[in-house]
Amino acid sequence: MADRLVLLGSKGGPALRPGGPWPSSSLLQIGGRSIVVDCGLGVTRGLVDVGISLKVLDLVFITHLHSDHMLELGPLVHTAWTAGLATPVEVFGPPGTGHYWRRFCQSLEFDIEIRIVDEGRPDIRELVSIVEFGEGHVAEQGGLKISALRVEHPPVTDCFALRFEHGGKSVVFSADTAFFPPLADFARGADILVHEAMLEDGIERLVAKTGNGGRLREHLLASHSFAEEAGHIARDAGVTSLVLNHLIPADDAEIGEADWIAAVRKTWAGDLTIARDGLVVELSGAKAAQGEETA
Repeated sequence: MADRLVLLGSKGGPALRPGGPWPSSSLLQIGGRSIVVDCGLGVTRGLVDVGISLKVLDLVFITHLHSDHMLELGPLVHTAWTAGLATPVEVFGPPGTGHYWRRFCQSLEFDIEIRIVDEGRPDIRELVSIVEFGEGHVAEQGGLKISALRVEHPPVTDCFALRFEHGGKSVVFSADTAFFPPLADFARGADILVHEAMLEDGIERLVAKTGNGGRLREHLLASHSFAEEAGHIARDAGVTSLVLNHLIPADDAEIGEADWIAAVRKTWAGDLTIARDGLVVELSGAKAAQGEETA
């Protein structure tokens, strides 16, 4: 299995619009492991569409508890279970992840209990273990090392960038964050930095589509990074490749890939990929696949 990153859902925020992309979820395949990072709406379909057997699901990471990053965590695991999952699954998430999982299982208690009896399935509640983590070392398994950095995403305090390392390769996910200079040290020398990005042009149109637009504008400006700020972090970190993801706005007809490239080129001259749903980035050399252009 080749080491690769698959961007399953590339938009920031939970809203869906006709023809638009799905919220945040990614698949990282490294060191023989298939790791799901965030579980926004659409993650299950996205995994199936890129050829992943849900029966082998075993490692999931959640960066924070905003719905566009974890709404489909329970449905993903449950759907894998109905597809034949019978081996343990580890879910790593911030404080509160266990509460979500318990309540999800309670909400589907009837379905779970009847499938155990009627279909002979193992108890899903015993298959899944929840590990709640904070900043620092998170886990080390068979040469795979994971660490976390608390980033700035007010009013959420438990929001973590994640670094995955195996065999000399490394991939860093910024999670949702305002411009946060310490992230450059955390991402130092990574092969790929997946960083959220926002374009100032388009914010006003975005908030106009959404109720309580004024308050939403305040949140976006306080809690997210502009594309040029993502480039700033990539440059200071000395990463090999920058992938702009969690795009805000991601479904504005007046904004195209060239606009994202122009913004980030103010600060980043290196290998650059603009996310789209289903995009594959090979970890060896960090080049985009599936016909996507890198700038």
